[in-house]
Amino acid sequence: MTPEKLKEILTQGEGTEVEFKTSQFEMNKDVFESVCAFLNRKGGHLLLGVKNDSTVEGVLEDGAQDMVNNLITQANNPQKLSPSFYLSPEIIDYEEMKVIYTYIPESSQVHNTSGKIFDRNEDGDLDITRHTDQVSQLFLRKQTTYTENRVFPYLQLSDFN
Repeated sequence: MTPEKLKEILTQGEGTEVEFKTSQFEMNKDVFESVCAFLNRKGGHLLLGVKNDSTVEGVLEDGAQDMVNNLITQANNPQKLSPSFYLSPEIIDYEEMKVIYTYIPESSQVHNTSGKIFDRNEDGDLDITRHTDQVSQLFLRKQTTYTENRVFPYLQLSDFN
């Protein structure tokens, strides 16, 4: 991630694929709701140290690496994010401030955080855990997104090399 690309994302603002969190001192409690929602939807960009209006506050330099380590550790903790997922957050220098940037790709699985399933809609993370129709649609959408989940009825063993 370059400062130029970061500026482009900031100009774009929050949306289905972009989420800002202030997180100056420590990671927000709802960060993993956004991680979960991005994994369950189309993926997206998570920026820590940015207000909802795209104003960069930055994260404290002394705590930035701890926040990155915490994000990585929690993403691999099945009690926090299930199934766990490998994330690669990075610290970006932007206008003499530190911003933590993480790209979260779409996952082939349905994820939950702390036992709740989240989906992304516009610039919000929606708890769909008790909405059986939305959870069913999420599972169906995942089946058609990835070929390993798709049945090809006319495929023969001889079609493989």
